[in-house]
Amino acid sequence: MRRRLMIMPRMITATTAIIIMMIVPTIITAITITTVITTTITTTNTATTIITTTITPMLMTTSESAPADAGSGMNADEAAALYRLMTWLSPSFPVGAFSYSSGIEWAVEAGDVTDAASLRDWLSAMLGDGPGFCDAVFLAQAHRAASTQDEPLLREIAELAAAFVPSRERQLETSTQGRAFIEIARSAWACDGLDSMVAACGGPIVYPIAVGLVSAAHAIPAAPTMHAFLHALVSNWISAGARLVPLGQTDSQRILASLETDVAATASRALASSLDDLGSATFRADLASLRHETQYTRLFRS
Repeated sequence: MRRRLMIMPRMITATTAIIIMMIVPTIITAITITTVITTTITTTNTATTIITTTITPMLMTTSESAPADAGSGMNADEAAALYRLMTWLSPSFPVGAFSYSSGIEWAVEAGDVTDAASLRDWLSAMLGDGPGFCDAVFLAQAHRAASTQDEPLLREIAELAAAFVPSRERQLETSTQGRAFIEIARSAWACDGLDSMVAACGGPIVYPIAVGLVSAAHAIPAAPTMHAFLHALVSNWISAGARLVPLGQTDSQRILASLETDVAATASRALASSLDDLGSATFRADLASLRHETQYTRLFRS
């Protein structure tokens, strides 16, 4: 009998521990705070088991109490800015960018662009030393003038940008896209101050000026606007080249990936530049834009 009584406490202790191990996770899941559970099991010589449980509450951050943007790393304004830039500068935004090649069609016809490598080199030059850089400078300057509500300066920048294109077709391309961008942005994304900014320009608004105005009116910083704009510009050029050469989707994506550092460098340089730094050294691309006006067979408007 004594032997049996000595064994029973050990059996009770082991059984109780197993039960506690099974129910404690359920208790922790059910409660809304983290707890530290200390369990003391005392066994007497009369086979009585006494269980003492101490629950100590601790501070816990749950998914219900966390800010909605904790996982994304962005606040509400940054998330809204990203959403709008992705919309405005996506291929689906109806500014008609797909119908223009910026002279690339003539470059293909003339044999300057024949494959993925030559297209990549052509676009790198256009981006860093030609219309890509100039448009980026105009965007940055327009954004700055609109943000400070400097209407005389904004008018000067808009007039200079409209006069800076090298050909009639490029003028048509950039002014048509700029007008469409402004009209759609005002209709679907209306905001205070945009109408007065547009009126301050006093004439046709080319595409980079339009993007700078709208982003400034929505208080979207210049840097992300610049990167999104240049990405959209390069993507449209690649799309035109892919249809003209032609190229496959994989080669197109390789070109886009290889131009990532070029886009970043051009954006940084344009943001730090002034109107005095404007200039283009892509004479062959400018000639392509001029020659395209009289090209016999054409798929694109420029």
